[in-house]
Amino acid sequence: QVQLVESGGDLVQAGGSLRLSCAASGRTFSRYTMGWFRQAPGKEREFVAAISGSGGSTFYADSVKGRFTISRDNANNALYLQMNSLKPEDTAVYYCAEHRTAYSLSALDRRYQYDVWGQGTQVTVSS
Repeated sequence: QVQLVESGGDLVQAGGSLRLSCAASGRTFSRYTMGWFRQAPGKEREFVAAISGSGGSTFYADSVKGRFTISRDNANNALYLQMNSLKPEDTAVYYCAEHRTAYSLSALDRRYQYDVWGQGTQVTVSS
């Protein structure tokens, strides 16, 4: 059974940093594009960042480009999101997700392309 478990969410002041982690199990991790999404209260879940199976290609939403860095450790089936220069508008529940198709980068910013999701971790940025 495929499972994703996020950790690392916390309350932080604006301008601070956090590192989110996602532990994966159940499928050959290195074959799949992984993504981070977030959902703020009353808003749709939105794309944050994605990384190819090899880790060689990364993609970011414009709102986080230059502040967030996605990375992965395939030897340990782990995904990370380093978040710097945090803003109050980054407050949300953050989810990691695994692309439904091995070796694919298709529509990696779309929720429907991901078929495995974690339970989420809360990030709160105070002003």
